Amino acid sequence: MKAREKRLVLVAVGIMGVGVAAWLAVGALRSNISYYFSPTQVMANEAPAHAVYRLGGLVVKNSLARQPDGLTVVFDVTDNAQTVKVSYTGILPDLFGEGQGVVTKGRMGPGGVFVAEEVLAKHDESYMPPEVADSLQTAHVQGVTAMAQAAATPSAPLPGGAASPADQENKPAAQPAAATPVIPANPPAQPSQVVPGGRA
Repeated sequence: MKAREKRLVLVAVGIMGVGVAAWLAVGALRSNISYYFSPTQVMANEAPAHAVYRLGGLVVKNSLARQPDGLTVVFDVTDNAQTVKVSYTGILPDLFGEGQGVVTKGRMGPGGVFVAEEVLAKHDESYMPPEVADSLQTAHVQGVTAMAQAAATPSAPLPGGAASPADQENKPAAQPAAATPVIPANPPAQPSQVVPGGRA
């Protein structure tokens, strides 16, 4: 084999080695990627059923419950529109707390309970994960839009011509009818007037 052919073989082997390394790196990155979903998206079945993903929101107050094994905790996560129950076995972060932002990583388990493998709490008192803030803002906008649409929709009349409760609230109060004077059936006789000269 000539020297030129050897160099070509070495170049080809090097290119193949770089390609294999790049393919392995991309595969590792894909396996580590976990997409974020809000409780509203999870309840709408937009999250993958058996894949690992991140779920974030606010920890519902008074929802944290520790199981008898002492390590498993169950709590609710909400975006102020929908709520998902989360189960986690392990030590919670020091900054984890009810009413605070949290991001969990795991997959949906039986009974509609999200089984978390990792729990990430906020870093300080003023920080909230960007994904959580975005989902809360989206839920807020959707709630405001729904309220505006409900207010703009006219109330449908009830069967029998009865007014709906909303119409009854908006209807002005009826004015009391004017009192009708009562005339007695037998008015008392008026006394006769005496005309001078003896005539009545």
